[in-house]
Amino acid sequence: MKKIKQFFYYLFIKKKKVTWTILSILLLAYIFCLPRPLFKKPTCIVIDDRDGNLLGASIARDGQWRFPYSDEIPEKFKSCIIEFEDRRFYSHWGVDPKGIARAISQNIRNKRIVSGGSTLTMQVIRMAREKESRNVWNKLIESIMASRMEWTYSKDEIMAYYASNAPFGGNVVGLEAAAWRYYAKKPSLLSWGEAATLAVLPNSPALIHPGRNRNALKDKRNRLLSRLLEHGEIDSITCELAMEEPLPDKPHPLPQLAPHLLHRVAYQLYYNKNKTIQKTTTTINRFYQNQSLEILKRHQERLSANAIHNACILIIDVETGEVLAYQGNMPNIKEEHSPAVDIVRAPRSTGSILKPILYASMIHEGSLLPQQLISDIPTQMGNYRPLNYYETYDGAVKADRAIIRSLNVPTIRMLQEYSVEKFKLQLQKLGMTTLNRPADDYGLTLIVGGAEGSLFDITNMYVNMARTLNHFYDYNGKYDKNDIRKANFIINNKKNKKSLQKEAPLLSAASIYETFKVMQFLERPSGENNWETFASDKRIAWKTGTSFGFRDAWAVGVTPKYAVGVWVGNADGEGRPGLVGVKAAAPILFDVFDFLPTGDWFSPPYDEMKTLEICSQSGFLAGDYCEKDSSLLPQNGIRAKVCPFHQLIQLDKEGKRVNAECYSPVEMQQKEWFVLPPLEEYFYQSKNPSYQKLPPFRQGCKDLNNTKNAPMELIYPKYAAKIFVPIDYDGKLNPSIFKATHRDEKATIHWHLNHEYIGSTEVFHEIEMAPPKGKHIITLVDHNGFEIEQEFEIMNKDDSD
Repeated sequence: MKKIKQFFYYLFIKKKKVTWTILSILLLAYIFCLPRPLFKKPTCIVIDDRDGNLLGASIARDGQWRFPYSDEIPEKFKSCIIEFEDRRFYSHWGVDPKGIARAISQNIRNKRIVSGGSTLTMQVIRMAREKESRNVWNKLIESIMASRMEWTYSKDEIMAYYASNAPFGGNVVGLEAAAWRYYAKKPSLLSWGEAATLAVLPNSPALIHPGRNRNALKDKRNRLLSRLLEHGEIDSITCELAMEEPLPDKPHPLPQLAPHLLHRVAYQLYYNKNKTIQKTTTTINRFYQNQSLEILKRHQERLSANAIHNACILIIDVETGEVLAYQGNMPNIKEEHSPAVDIVRAPRSTGSILKPILYASMIHEGSLLPQQLISDIPTQMGNYRPLNYYETYDGAVKADRAIIRSLNVPTIRMLQEYSVEKFKLQLQKLGMTTLNRPADDYGLTLIVGGAEGSLFDITNMYVNMARTLNHFYDYNGKYDKNDIRKANFIINNKKNKKSLQKEAPLLSAASIYETFKVMQFLERPSGENNWETFASDKRIAWKTGTSFGFRDAWAVGVTPKYAVGVWVGNADGEGRPGLVGVKAAAPILFDVFDFLPTGDWFSPPYDEMKTLEICSQSGFLAGDYCEKDSSLLPQNGIRAKVCPFHQLIQLDKEGKRVNAECYSPVEMQQKEWFVLPPLEEYFYQSKNPSYQKLPPFRQGCKDLNNTKNAPMELIYPKYAAKIFVPIDYDGKLNPSIFKATHRDEKATIHWHLNHEYIGSTEVFHEIEMAPPKGKHIITLVDHNGFEIEQEFEIMNKDDSD
């Protein structure tokens, strides 16, 4: 006793500075002995659906199936692991003296180490330190650190760390990974037999090896179940049933219901340098995801028969902007067809899918009315010559019909009037992120596939339009600029703040409503021809698109609740005959809408609509000489143009045109007449038999306004065209067919090439000529002396190279 007193006197009196310094260092070492973070090993990137069920996971960088830390520990597993590993877990302070004494006694009695006496806390420390050696020194360190851990973490947190990092055999680490790998279910659904099996594994992970150690594993599990019965955790029936449960066989593959979304989430985490969030709850609806996958499988055989190997589907909730289904590619395709490519976010040629947005934009600014006639004739714009899909022309077509039929020439003329620069900016504001070049680079082809867009962006643009329309009455006729936003596929509980304003930020509700109304009437794919009989249940605004060369087929549909986007094609860009939107993509679109809940149609935004007097024939605002119709239209339509086609003409008693210079004004009969320009008239009358051409002039009378009512027009060539002519077998240029049209069916047209007479035509004004290579002038003169002149250039194949 005296020596002990002398020892403490020496330490704390004579050497007190040294002693207190050492003690302070030891205390600091103790306080900071835990690693930060506790575990540094890489984990899997995991995505769950909106209800917390596993959608998919990628293996960790070190090749282990190690799920991120989870604080959700099922009660069954908790009871099993405490009974098996650490009965006094909730009463000790990290070290269990009784457990250590018991372990020492067992080891002496068996003359070998059969028990380590480690608590669950000490095991967590051992896993965190990654020390495999279990000697006395390491046990001492683990004991000290375990007591320190008990200061910082709650018992439930320590249990969660254990369950998240314990080895379960092979490359499976952690309870959640083990539950999925061995039982293909989430931990909360484990039975007592399954929970007991997993509880005994961390103590001997090798027992899980298929074909070996099966009896040893079963015996361990059953002994644990007997102890649970003995301590009242389970009843006898539960125990017997649990003992009858089979052991797991070879590991199950993890669910991969959204592999491309998984990769996108992983990329987003990497791009944002976010190394802490490894488990993500997505907005995916599991039922919609599975249903859309089955639809792709059903269509796979049909498409692959035509060597079309890739397709994707996107479903977005209109109100929230949440992605409900994300199928990035066709399932189960060969490696040569690029199954890993996420086509939902891949930029592809847009085809005609953007035409309704141009239509809505022009209606919004008041430069277009729905039934306004747009010119549909052979057109040359610089070096660009647009064609309709069937290479036919209507002469003039109503704007809404141009959208319904997806005609290229009229929509290109619409874009020319609206401006490419303005339309590009409009698309970018609506959410199109792939327009990275100047507007002049795209030119007028922007509306017919000259730009690339992703299915994600394009579908979301229609979502933004639908949301804007839905909220018009909710916000008392005002607009929330935050209604135009990016779709999200990660659960975000933050509510978007409203920022209400009187003016529409991009598109008015009335212009969107008018556009969606027109989009209902596209020709549906086969099998849907009688859809109008149940229109009240399945009203869908939809649009298809086909890129040049039949490389991309698009279909997008929207209702007040959902927007669906579909793309079909080949990831490598190979075109295929028949790869068009209405045949390849639209059937998939309507199959998706078949399983989506139906609902009401969009409410008309009457507060933004006005009754306007419209010309019944031209669709423009009614002029003085028009037959008028009243239509409820977007109020900005008041800015539209007045009908340019109706005019007042004077007729004699025989119905021929006259004027004051050749006929008595007293005897003239005045009549309103619908008059199209000659070229429009030439094509229009073939599609509209009721169209009446202007009557011919009375003999001796002439048109006093040649510029307005030009009687004659060239059909081909136009606009200083360059004509590429093939060379025949004899080395000479093949002849070309030149065409013209005249209002007077009895007119004679005299043709001249380079001011030399070639010939005359009547009724059908076509003539064959073979001008030599180079520039030429063609001149036409009718029987009344009206003259038109046009330059053109003949080129052969060598000139085009």
